[in-house]
Amino acid sequence: MNTETTAGVIGLGIMGGAFARHLADAGIRTLGYDVLPGRVDALEANGGVRRTSAREVAAGAEVVITSLPHAAALEESLFGERGVISAAHPNLLLIETSTLPLEVKEKARSRCAAAGVGMLDAPVSGTGAQAQRKDICVLASGELADFERARGMLSHIARSVRYVGAFGAGSKIKYIANLLVAVHTVAAAEALVLGEKAGLDLASLLDVLLDSAATSRMLEVRGPSMIDGSYEAPMMKVEVFQKDIEIISGFARQSASPFPYSVPQSPS
Repeated sequence: MNTETTAGVIGLGIMGGAFARHLADAGIRTLGYDVLPGRVDALEANGGVRRTSAREVAAGAEVVITSLPHAAALEESLFGERGVISAAHPNLLLIETSTLPLEVKEKARSRCAAAGVGMLDAPVSGTGAQAQRKDICVLASGELADFERARGMLSHIARSVRYVGAFGAGSKIKYIANLLVAVHTVAAAEALVLGEKAGLDLASLLDVLLDSAATSRMLEVRGPSMIDGSYEAPMMKVEVFQKDIEIISGFARQSASPFPYSVPQSPS
């Protein structure tokens, strides 16, 4: 086992669970916590170490990755009674990978800094299925020294680890990347429906499109599920997608930039 650094992962859902498994597979002692015990069971089955709170993860780890669904979860995980900051120590580095409003991350960074804890803004580009294969890109931003410290660990969870600049640049690029993901996913679905209505064989159509100038990463990743009507393996939760679109919309408004999508409404 690699004993140089102990890692912690808080939030063991589709993305965080994949991160933790890859770290454990790499021989890194990996502590994990999630509010859903079944996810911690899965981590333990994959060689990770169970912890019962974010505080316990932080107390035993030098580098902690958070992968959380919304701002309230980040607040509780970092600053709650049993949160990370209650166990802050000089060697602790936080890598925040969630897609959240930039102002939420900036406030969290300031509060962490006040407690002596460094923080990287490091969202990832890729679907849950891609995370399972380590086929994602980490968009890390913050202090360069913190990035250099985290780079080796992040290389175990991703095919590409990029330093993109000052804190917050990672989230800004993530919003833009997610906008393109949404556009490309919708375009791929509409194109395949058109092919179906035109009487074409969808498997052949997809094969040709992937070899043409019309291809895209989302057509490659999601096209097979679209033509098979097979969605058993979730790539993203609908509510998380809606949250991301709302964040991108807000970012576009703040940047005085046109935004092509209206925010999808939650089912009533």
